Amino acid sequence: MELATKYTPEEVENKWYKYWEDKGLFHSEPDARKPYTIVIPPPNVTGVLHMGHMLNNTIQDVLIRRARMKGMNACWAPGTDHASIATEAKVVNRLAEQGIKKTDLTRDEFLRHAWDWTNEHGGIILKQLRRLGASCDWKRTAFTMDETRSKSVIKVFCDLYDKGLIYRGVRMVNWDPKALTAISDEEVVYKEQQGKLYYLRYKIAGEDKYAIVATTRPETIMGDTAMCINPKDPKNQHLHGKKVIVPLVNREIPVIEDEYVDIEFGTGCLKVTPAHDINDYMLGEKYHLPSIDIFNDNGTISEAGGMYVGMDRFEVRKQIVEDLQKAGLLEKIEDYTNKVGFSERTNVAIEPKLSMQWFLKMDRLAKPALDVVMNDEVKFYPAKYKNTYKHWMENIKDWCISRQLWWGHRIPAYYLPQGGFVVAETAEQALEKAKIQSNNPNLTLDDLRQDEDALDTWFSSWLWPISLFDGINHPDNPEIAYYYPTADLVTGPDIIFFWVARMIMAGLEYQHKIPFKNVYFTGIVRDKLGRKMSKTLGNSPDPIMLIEKYGADGVRMGMLLTAPAGNDLPFDEAICEQGRNFNNKIWNAFRLVKSWKVEDLPQPDYARQAIEWFKNKIYKTQAEIDDLFSKYRLSEALMTVYKLFWDEFSAWYLEMVKPAYGQPIDRNTYDTTLAFFDHLLKLLHPFIPFITEELWQALEPRKDGESIMYAQWPELDSIDENLINDFENTKEIIAGIRTIRLQKNIANKVAMELYVKGQYQPTWNAIIEKISNIQSISQLEHELDVNTANFLVGTTEFIVPIGDMIDKDKEIEKIEADIKYYEGFLLSVMKKLGNEKFVAHAKPEVVELERKKKSDAESKLATLKESLNKLKS
Repeated sequence: MELATKYTPEEVENKWYKYWEDKGLFHSEPDARKPYTIVIPPPNVTGVLHMGHMLNNTIQDVLIRRARMKGMNACWAPGTDHASIATEAKVVNRLAEQGIKKTDLTRDEFLRHAWDWTNEHGGIILKQLRRLGASCDWKRTAFTMDETRSKSVIKVFCDLYDKGLIYRGVRMVNWDPKALTAISDEEVVYKEQQGKLYYLRYKIAGEDKYAIVATTRPETIMGDTAMCINPKDPKNQHLHGKKVIVPLVNREIPVIEDEYVDIEFGTGCLKVTPAHDINDYMLGEKYHLPSIDIFNDNGTISEAGGMYVGMDRFEVRKQIVEDLQKAGLLEKIEDYTNKVGFSERTNVAIEPKLSMQWFLKMDRLAKPALDVVMNDEVKFYPAKYKNTYKHWMENIKDWCISRQLWWGHRIPAYYLPQGGFVVAETAEQALEKAKIQSNNPNLTLDDLRQDEDALDTWFSSWLWPISLFDGINHPDNPEIAYYYPTADLVTGPDIIFFWVARMIMAGLEYQHKIPFKNVYFTGIVRDKLGRKMSKTLGNSPDPIMLIEKYGADGVRMGMLLTAPAGNDLPFDEAICEQGRNFNNKIWNAFRLVKSWKVEDLPQPDYARQAIEWFKNKIYKTQAEIDDLFSKYRLSEALMTVYKLFWDEFSAWYLEMVKPAYGQPIDRNTYDTTLAFFDHLLKLLHPFIPFITEELWQALEPRKDGESIMYAQWPELDSIDENLINDFENTKEIIAGIRTIRLQKNIANKVAMELYVKGQYQPTWNAIIEKISNIQSISQLEHELDVNTANFLVGTTEFIVPIGDMIDKDKEIEKIEADIKYYEGFLLSVMKKLGNEKFVAHAKPEVVELERKKKSDAESKLATLKESLNKLKS
């Protein structure tokens, strides 16, 4: 196989990805091998690849490719998520551009538009993942709203309802006024806001006095149904048993007393608005207060508000402050910083709202899911996230699973004409249940009305590791029995509650097993300034453009080299360039080896020694790589194999064995060098799959369908640590000789002699002589009467006679300049040490450092002066 002069990533990537797919090399079926399964965190069906996806999927691909090479039956199951809120919002916007309102359409009409959008834009991200080299089993691609997954979701809802774990009721929920739906607590992001604290005057009924209430939300006074004070608050005892009048509204409300009120906040008087604050709601329940819902679903004031009807809540805030001031009912305004909840999906301030919703009881499901993480049956990497998980699981609330959306799995509850409802997997089953419940055999499907709400998207995602293998509909099928539990999950810590915790709950409930053994948490991709990458900031590069510029392997390296588990990734495009340069290095090294002329010659000693050293070095490094993989330290594993190739193989081994220009190499050394290349390509393949496939195919003739993907991960052999350590000394000797050549401007083609003064083993002489062009290595028996250059390795001194190899005048000039520099340096140090105040008051270690500088400078000067005298004599 002829290799191009230059590595062209695009050609190589397109060729080999097509080959892998055409040969079905990503596909897995249950067999006798040990399974290794990863399920992809399903991206939004209409989404496009961003840097977070790049990182997450690169890590998954590294793990899955290595598992294949280790002989496991690796299955990486892909799919996409229907993303209720995000997708519905996009469809609504698209319809608006066409002059169509959602409210003008029936549910079925709207869903037709939603499916059109999904079919038009869906799957783009999966095509983009192919560009990255993702070796997913594409034949298994699933969608959270396909038939199998939809049946699974409905089946689980019905099962949990029958178990008494799902209930329907009016509760205070987080309402998203833009998406027009309830969202769960986990979908609320709290942000610090610079706001105001408004002090409002509530007239005490029957008196000319006022009670002052501090609030951040004056626009909700139309919903006030009580004022609350702390019974232990001495400053508000005069309000005991009184009534107050809501400003502007003029409604008389009672003063209630509860220790919940913080005496220190504001004036110690709290306005109670049960319909629009979770804590007020609890007070309302406790004291049987009426609840007035003053907001429409879109955040405007409703008819029940009685004032400012139809105005947006934030516009009302401005207006009501003006009106309160005019009425003399605003005491004062202060700056105030507080945390406000925003919808994670729409970035709109959420509105606490009383609403009829469906909930899933979490207590029974949470306990076993907490235990398996705390006892390390499910291991977290990094382990610090166990504490985050524990805190949330021990403070878990019931999950609001209903959403006021049409795009999603419709709740399988059917309402009867005379009241009540039934829950069933199909309308036909619901009708049979309804006939029994109503004792009316004449009921028809037209008499039943299905619930309008859809289920939270996460209610399908939490089943993902099971539903991908149809384990809900067919709990004992061969695939779920083989592939489940999965091996590793790679995800972000931001969805530890949304997804990770819930998958563990679902796995234990429906398969009675954990869904995965290990969870690798990636960090957040940030720019060089430490900012999170986002479209808004415009600091997120287009991943596809990066691939086109640096190649997929280069970008994969760029992501991985700066991605320690659980820590944020400071992304710098320069690292992708470093990745591309590394690919070029591999390519050129391979072409160099393949260009050598091979003959049946005796193997030189230097080659035999180099082979022995590198064999031990590669096994030692592989042992380190295997250990790093076991700890999920993939960034360090890549850096380790990177250094092995660049620093040890290219910079040392190839330099040791390469033949002289125009000369042949012996067959034994050549074949062993190719075997080393094979070993290195296998270690590199999980990280950079494309170039390694190209070069592995070029190593020797391959059969059709063969791939490095299924080449066996190398077995470790015994390691001679002493040999490796001994060669490190040899490297220092060679480096010392190179430094002399560089400093004295002596070309490498000029042969030199090397003398040794002190302990020395001549084991590696052949390599030193070959690489450094040394014609002899001898013990120094008497002082040499020619100019020499010396260096130390440990306590052993090495002497190189340089005689007339150098330009004497230039060398004298250089040494005199060095002497002048060190004399000046020594003078400055002596001044410091001659300063009594400095010596008396500086830290002892600082004084000691200056004394060491003095000693080193004096020693250097003595050596320089000795060399100068020799040159002048």
